[in-house]
Amino acid sequence: MVLDAIKVGRTQGNNILPGDTVGRLHTNVNLMAELKKNRQVVEREVVGGPHEVLLVLDSTIGQNGLIQARRFLESAAVTWSVLTKLDGTANGGIAIAVVEELRIPIRYVGIGEDLDDFFPFSTDDYVEGLFAN
Repeated sequence: MVLDAIKVGRTQGNNILPGDTVGRLHTNVNLMAELKKNRQVVEREVVGGPHEVLLVLDSTIGQNGLIQARRFLESAAVTWSVLTKLDGTANGGIAIAVVEELRIPIRYVGIGEDLDDFFPFSTDDYVEGLFAN
């Protein structure tokens, strides 16, 4: 499937190919192996690819987010993360562990469901939000 998408993208002159794991469970060994295989196809077919791999983490899942990030890092070689649902009561404390322990920097944060609700990550804004009333 990834190979077909790469071929179509090339014929259409596209140089960006977004991929989605469609809620892939990090606990399912077969699905994670398939994800690793997809990465290998991209590595073989695209010079220097994949150029970026974003992991979207739900800020409300707590420590499970660290386990999830670890598994995706192993299978997909994640380069950046996106932290979602920062508009709720969760403060995204898992972000600190993901950045510190796994060295996966946060690129964007989401505070809603629309595209306009995603912003570049700011360490200062994040820390300020942690200590806000």
